[in-house]
Amino acid sequence: MGTAVRRVEDPEILRGRGTYVDDLVPDGALHCVFVRSPLAHARLGTVDTAPARAAPGVVAVLSGEDVADVGDHRPFMVLNDACARPLLARGKVRFVGDMVAAVVATTRVAAVDAAELVEVDYDPLDPVVDPEAALADGAPLQFEELGTNLAAGFRDPDDVAPLADADVVVRARIVNQRLAVAPMEGNSVTAAPGDGIHDITVHVSTQMPHGLRDQVARQWGWEPERVRVIAPHVGGGFGGKAGLAPEHAVVIEAARRLGRPVTWTETRSENLTAMPHGRGQVQYGELGLRRDGTIVGLRARVVGDAGAYAGFGGALTLGPTRSMAQGVYRIPTVAYDGAAALTTTTPMGAFRGAGRPEAAAMLERLVDMAAAELGTDPAALRRQNFLQPEEFPLTTRTGASYDSGDYGRALDEALEIAGYEELRREQAARRERGDRVALGIGLAVYVEVTAGGGGQEYGAVRLDADGGATVSVGTSAHGQGHATSFAMIVADRLGIAMEQVRFVQSDTAAVPRGGGTGGSRSLQLAGSSVLVAADTVLARAREVVATALEADPDDVTAVDGGLGVAGVPDRALTWHEVAAAADAQGVSLAAARDESQPGATYPFGAHVSVVEVDLDTGRVTPLRHVAVDDCGTVLNPVLVAGQQHGGLAQGISQALWEGFGYDTDGNPTSASFAAYLLPTAAELPSYEAASTETPTPHNPLGAKGIGEAATIGSTPAVQNAVVDALAPLGVRHLDMPLTPERVWRAIRDAEAGTLADPWTEPPAFFATLPVRGATADPEAASVDV
Repeated sequence: MGTAVRRVEDPEILRGRGTYVDDLVPDGALHCVFVRSPLAHARLGTVDTAPARAAPGVVAVLSGEDVADVGDHRPFMVLNDACARPLLARGKVRFVGDMVAAVVATTRVAAVDAAELVEVDYDPLDPVVDPEAALADGAPLQFEELGTNLAAGFRDPDDVAPLADADVVVRARIVNQRLAVAPMEGNSVTAAPGDGIHDITVHVSTQMPHGLRDQVARQWGWEPERVRVIAPHVGGGFGGKAGLAPEHAVVIEAARRLGRPVTWTETRSENLTAMPHGRGQVQYGELGLRRDGTIVGLRARVVGDAGAYAGFGGALTLGPTRSMAQGVYRIPTVAYDGAAALTTTTPMGAFRGAGRPEAAAMLERLVDMAAAELGTDPAALRRQNFLQPEEFPLTTRTGASYDSGDYGRALDEALEIAGYEELRREQAARRERGDRVALGIGLAVYVEVTAGGGGQEYGAVRLDADGGATVSVGTSAHGQGHATSFAMIVADRLGIAMEQVRFVQSDTAAVPRGGGTGGSRSLQLAGSSVLVAADTVLARAREVVATALEADPDDVTAVDGGLGVAGVPDRALTWHEVAAAADAQGVSLAAARDESQPGATYPFGAHVSVVEVDLDTGRVTPLRHVAVDDCGTVLNPVLVAGQQHGGLAQGISQALWEGFGYDTDGNPTSASFAAYLLPTAAELPSYEAASTETPTPHNPLGAKGIGEAATIGSTPAVQNAVVDALAPLGVRHLDMPLTPERVWRAIRDAEAGTLADPWTEPPAFFATLPVRGATADPEAASVDV
């Protein structure tokens, strides 16, 4: 276990001294406000901007036709290029919140007032908000020229028969509901043209400054070095800030045309309705087993909601969800069919975990259903089918290359912390008494992929003249604690106090390249680069000291505050003196690295959820949550625990409360925090978070990612706990979110003997999908956010 070090980032933010995009708006900047469609699907007629142009304070009003020459918006990952999105709508609007016009004025108030004067002629079309309905014959088409609402898809060959040797098959139609990303800080951007060095400077709340820079350069044909992107403090990202948003592009174009800074910060209702949503899958899962509990095969047919314009979130169905479908188990045969459907809803993107939580949720529900069907303890059934430590490295049936793992150890640790046997005894006693407050115990064991997009990451270390050091990285922290973790590495290798380590990130003019932050990649890639760079600086510094003190470099070692000759206390130089000596000798004590890995890493863990369910009201109360997450070598347990706690809040929330909905006309029904339910500390239990350590061989730190792990493990554990509480009534499955009404209806139906079967036959469109391998490789859809 690493060293517990307090986060160095926190004092500035907690004291209200953080600097966000909206704090950096220059005097005289113009303000942009968007006119958004109130209809989910409509032909777009006349967009009359004349009244708005004449309003006080208005400098410009742009419609889709005005910016048609800029080219369509391309997100950082394109699922189907035939579904490209114009910067502002042309011809049609395709979801409530689609941008129709942009008003630019001297103040935000003036822009808001003028936006109400834009008159738009809409010719309504039928919407389709359900992804399965969107793929049915006769569904309203998002893109008539495409002839289908299938953005992308494939099926496995018919000769893959995973259930052929099964004695028992459990089946369920499982909904992994659409979620709003809902970061504390929504999207925000300020674009300023022409500073003499750069064609444009963009301050933006983003996870990936360099990636956004490159998108801007491509969009306008600028050289990348002529575009400067700066991300100051970022109030959360979670995958929703992973690239150039169309709103960003409009603001940049307005600034370019007007020759003045232009700024935009979205409202909360804009954020909920327009920032890409996450999750959104309907899964038809079938798990086959022998009577002795041995798993023989998995068949999954999954439709992912891509939303409007083939949002890249639909690709997660075809990439990460498929590749992680085998989970932690030995499953001899896996068949997976996937379809990404266009709907007249907010475009889909990534949300913490990006395809991996969906895979774990499906598989862990099926394993629990199998345990119930076989009359086996769910922990025992899992343990029986685990992949074993000595089998690693291995390649799964879906092509994932697992590096290392010890799944049984994590489960044993979680069960011990939870007091699993005692919980089961208490549950049995309550059931025997006929208590109307039922106890539910849910398990989930998961494996996920981090740094799955491959590539490399920039890290640099420089000894400064004052004896401190500067570390620069191409990642871009938005709350994870990068300044702390990277300073710890430099302090450990060089012996420089952490408070003397400066941290540089998120400015493309100060850091030459970088992949940004997403997919839990930062420590294993950038941390490794910083480690190697620091060792390079140390080696050069020893040579400098050896020359200055006329000693053998092998005899130069670390002393308090500097380097000296081993065994000779009075022959030493402070780091300040080392810097001066290096300057005199003409030696650079700076090094940069771009470390890569031979493959992704695969963290894992086991969660135990304990809930109470009121059988009279349906209310679920989470009592305890035990999380044992393994992210390889732990550098700083404080940072790991912070990521676990944040992930647990979001994962538990999906299980019990969150879900973004639409009515049949495509109108959002949860476009404010009054309707989109986020928990407070009062609703969440105290967490019992622990870690095991199974290092990866893929990087010198032995580290794997931790940013998404707890989200992946917690959701199915809570869902399983609620179903477990209701099992004596005959309830076999319930979809999320497990609201009091949904749970109460299940209890009522169970007591009336009218429970619905959790399985329905998959829609016919799965049989019409192209066979995998006959089209583009679906693994190209793997997204690292």
